[in-house]
Amino acid sequence: MDDLLEKQMYDMLESKFGFSSFRPGQKEAIKAALTGRDSLVMLPTGTGKSLCYQLPSYFMTGATLIVSPLLSLMEDQVETMKKNGEKSVVALNSFMSQKEKKLVMNSLNTYKFIFMSPEMLQQERVLTRLKQVSISLLVVDEAHCISQWGMDFRPDYLRLGDLKNQLSSPLTMALTATAVEAVRQEIIRNLNLNGDVKEVIYSVNRPTIQLRVEQCVGDKDSKLFHAINTFGRSGIIYFSSKKIADKVATRIRETTGFSAESYHSDIEAKDKKKIQAQFLTNELDIICATSAFGMGIDKPDIRYVIHYHMPANPEMYLQEIGRASRDQQGGIALLLYEAGDEHLQNRLQEESLPEEEELRYAYRHPKALEALKDDSKSRLARYFVSRKTAINEALERIEERKRYKKQQLRIMVQYASTESCKREMLLNYFNEELQERQNACCSSCESKLPLPYNKQRAPIHKKLEGEQTWEVILNKLFNFNLQPKK
Repeated sequence: MDDLLEKQMYDMLESKFGFSSFRPGQKEAIKAALTGRDSLVMLPTGTGKSLCYQLPSYFMTGATLIVSPLLSLMEDQVETMKKNGEKSVVALNSFMSQKEKKLVMNSLNTYKFIFMSPEMLQQERVLTRLKQVSISLLVVDEAHCISQWGMDFRPDYLRLGDLKNQLSSPLTMALTATAVEAVRQEIIRNLNLNGDVKEVIYSVNRPTIQLRVEQCVGDKDSKLFHAINTFGRSGIIYFSSKKIADKVATRIRETTGFSAESYHSDIEAKDKKKIQAQFLTNELDIICATSAFGMGIDKPDIRYVIHYHMPANPEMYLQEIGRASRDQQGGIALLLYEAGDEHLQNRLQEESLPEEEELRYAYRHPKALEALKDDSKSRLARYFVSRKTAINEALERIEERKRYKKQQLRIMVQYASTESCKREMLLNYFNEELQERQNACCSSCESKLPLPYNKQRAPIHKKLEGEQTWEVILNKLFNFNLQPKK
């Protein structure tokens, strides 16, 4: 039976996806789904987690429902699937007009792959319609968002266990790239994963990505531009400030030979799509972004990821640097650190959680929550109020969250400051041991690090044969095939 199943898996892999072999972890995750086992799959960023649910879906009669946290992420995944020949796929999200949403809702049972955000799933009309669809597989992408101790507290992720029960408890696969043991157990509990859960856990280590930290003393900008000119094209620079992201993108365009654009929540949706499409087709060299950019971006030849501001925690850092070197041809992760950088993250973290007075007001005036801006504070307040959580318990959980965030930030400061192996420190955070310290491991192991890739091989402003222009990709992104498959 196992031999027959494995042969069928390889046949499907070649016929549907054009591959002759699986990447590490994929076969185990697929086999778990095909033998009816719920699973938690943790594979490094860029190692093909989407195949883990796409391939077994073709053996199942019903639809696959994929819960995804970001609109840009699900749209990128939908576009990639369409480009690879899968037409029976749709993303139901707020980018659609009311007419488009109605058309999709009316024909929802005709799609094989359905992408939605956790917030969209909480809409009563959407959930009612989903109950009429035969769902064979529920996929929770970026599953670390489920845990109250994960990277980003998304209250609607915590409701997915209840949602699963309302959908008659379909087979479930939770996917993530970075989750410590405590978070993995939180995912399993919150999702009510059934019986003998298959855990497919692989190392978070990306040996082809060189880890660098540069200590700055009032010279962060000069070190940034020196790095850009040294590293070349095809890079992402992360910022915690939208204003500084805009400023640096402008300066790159004005003072270097590279093209650059900023990408953050203030950029209009159509411009975000254009920027993303240009970057994917190598017509844009550098993206200056907040954390809103990068999830699911299927660009194999990103050569470097620079953090101008310190990220909030090791999980986020590994997620973001993991966008480099997906082609395994070498990449660089550079953190520019100046003493005191952590204060900005501290302030941002404090602003993301409601203060005691704000939460008490929400409990006294629950109807007022509907008029508040839809941000992390109001979402968290709504969650506690809707769950009828005792006010003192809610306040204690918020305090726990604050303490945990501060602990994670301290670890990032230690990473930036340590003279010991930085890769070993990151792996130890995930309870892993470094099996092999390869050449040019990190800036602690070697003071003068060479480029881990041939700079001349970086993308240039030239459209390769058969490659689509950003205009073509943008047109596809704005024109979903909304007609049901016949």
